[in-house]
Amino acid sequence: MRTALLQSSGRPGSTVENLKVLDEAAGRAAAAGAGLLVTPEMFLTGYAIGDAIGRLAEPADGECADAIAEIATNHGLAIAYAYPERDGDAVFNSAQLISADGTRLANYRKTHLFGCFERDHFTPGDQQIVQAEIDGVRVGILICYDVEFPENVRAHALAGTDLLVVPTAQMHPFQFVAESMIPVRAFENQMYVAYVNRAGREGEFEFVGLSTLAGPDGIARTRAGRGEDLVLADVDPAFLAASREANPYLLDRRPALYGPLV
Repeated sequence: MRTALLQSSGRPGSTVENLKVLDEAAGRAAAAGAGLLVTPEMFLTGYAIGDAIGRLAEPADGECADAIAEIATNHGLAIAYAYPERDGDAVFNSAQLISADGTRLANYRKTHLFGCFERDHFTPGDQQIVQAEIDGVRVGILICYDVEFPENVRAHALAGTDLLVVPTAQMHPFQFVAESMIPVRAFENQMYVAYVNRAGREGEFEFVGLSTLAGPDGIARTRAGRGEDLVLADVDPAFLAASREANPYLLDRRPALYGPLV
């Protein structure tokens, strides 16, 4: 399954403009043969928009979800997009996966909030594993800081995730996460990891780009630079199966020894 990573900060504060950016990227991705397009964290509204987060947040089945379902259907590819989700009085930092026929397949709420900014604006989610299947590939979702906790990624590995999509807002000086940690996470858990970042300066934050799709061999299949970009790489189920056969981390685990971790 060819996967497209949209590295962009879009137009912070404007869902209308960001939907236009997404539509254009979806067209390019589909023309290149992609079956899945992944956006960065909080792509729908922008990340560093302060109290506008609450104003722009909408339910998982809101108007923007309908608009993105239409984009997915028009271009014939699935879309994993990140947005602020309103559920009653609570606002979550969320990511939703919509199929190529416009069906809402999965919705994930970020469980590990990073820094005062996120803790001031969001409620943490409490569901660790969210998955859906696309073209025979089991897709799981985490968001940014979540992937830096090895327990989260290992839980996905144990649940059978083949491709872990990670919308992110990775900022300076933590670029080592994209450069080093993500390929290691992919290797130690025997999965593909698509880590999709924002780019450039936004408010007080400087996003480092470097979006990557790493394979189960720990090798980046594609890596963006520091600016706006759309990069693509293939997720190969046959290669994944062979890699898992050769690297039996999950089979060699000894869970009885790991009690002190929790």
